Amino acid sequence: MKHSLSRLIYPTLDFVLVLVASALAWYLRYRVQIFVAVEPEFDSTINPYLIWFTFLAAFLTLYLALNGGYSLHRGRSLISEIFLLANATLTSIAIIFAVTFGLRPLAYSRLMFLYDSILIMLILGLTRLIRRITESQLRQRGIGARRVLIVGVGDVGLAVMRTMVARADLGYNVIGFVDDDPTRGTTDIGRFRALGNLDRIESILTEEKIEEVIITLPWMYQRRIANLINVCERRGVRPRAVPDLFQFNLNRVDVDDLGGIPLIGIKELNLSPQARAAKRLIDILATVLIMIPVIPLGAIIALLIRLDSPGPIFFSQTRIGQHGKPFKIIKFRSMKVGAEEEREALKDQNEASGPLFKIKDDPRRTRIGKFIRRMSMDELPQFLNVLRGEMSVIGPRPALPEEVEKYEAWQKQRLEVLPGISGLPQISGRSDLTFDEMCLLDIYYIENWSLSLDLTIMARTIPHVLLGRGAY
Repeated sequence: MKHSLSRLIYPTLDFVLVLVASALAWYLRYRVQIFVAVEPEFDSTINPYLIWFTFLAAFLTLYLALNGGYSLHRGRSLISEIFLLANATLTSIAIIFAVTFGLRPLAYSRLMFLYDSILIMLILGLTRLIRRITESQLRQRGIGARRVLIVGVGDVGLAVMRTMVARADLGYNVIGFVDDDPTRGTTDIGRFRALGNLDRIESILTEEKIEEVIITLPWMYQRRIANLINVCERRGVRPRAVPDLFQFNLNRVDVDDLGGIPLIGIKELNLSPQARAAKRLIDILATVLIMIPVIPLGAIIALLIRLDSPGPIFFSQTRIGQHGKPFKIIKFRSMKVGAEEEREALKDQNEASGPLFKIKDDPRRTRIGKFIRRMSMDELPQFLNVLRGEMSVIGPRPALPEEVEKYEAWQKQRLEVLPGISGLPQISGRSDLTFDEMCLLDIYYIENWSLSLDLTIMARTIPHVLLGRGAY
């Protein structure tokens, strides 16, 4: 019912906005007369145009409807929407232009239809942008999010999970997952609950009020997948299946079209040598720019650390970098001397999940350490690690050797790139996330890396640091 209402509201809104844009185009042409003045004998009221404006609005909304412009694809990009809108607008304007030229070649202003096409694309494009921003904000707050059950937590299932964690704006609330593997089906993954094996699906659909089921089983289970789809349809739940494609990493699958025949190939990995070089260049430039305010700020922090407690200003610790290579990370000291030796005695107070060790009100922290950790200022010296090529500005946080030893096989994927000072987990909750969720976000970043993603994370890191969200 909700989807049917949306499919009615959006075309109606577009129809009205096209009429508004057309009326504005007429006003600009005949009353404002921008660029080219109207000859007195060709001045016109809006009345002769009303029928054509109505036909234009109707044809444009019909074109969009027939080409999927109002289908509810949550992952559709804004660029694809704008491209479809431009095609619809230009096609509709061309048809109306041709018809009016044949009927009354002298009375109708061709320039006005040019204004109209520009205004339609601007107004409808702006409304789509506003709608996407609004929907994204609401979905991130859980409003309008669909309750989802994932079937199977192999490589493909984990890929689906990390995408949903990283893209909260898509509006999927994963209630949990099922898997016939005895270990997988009973072990939670972060916030995602293990709900048992596939035999429990019918009861889970009812008990958990599931709205959508995403099936990620291997391709050889075709009969099982067909049965699951039938169960979902009987329960009024939307079933969707992710093609396993012979266990290839999904972001490497390239689908082309040969006269209606799908051709499946393998893309080059995102982090090609050229991409790595570009990322390294961005790291160096960002570090040089950041060093300008960091040097005087670092001098003040160093003085405060010296005055606050005895011990060195800097703290060095072995961490695991790309491909499991150890290196020495540099930080401002935020704890008293000997804090590492006290860790074992405090293990019962650990508040982190997985192999991590974190205490919100860690008694080992110094007074100034509590402040600089909350503001992430203790990590400023790590830009030296970036210059040395041991870290990147953006990437998974570097782990301790004893943490890496406890990694599950899928979690080790976060070691495929250089560790970073900031990353997706740092702008998505930081210490408030479970370890599994951090890994899902880090692997999503690796699989979907781009310079624009790096720049986005950099920009979003600043307000998160200033507000101290999830930091301790």
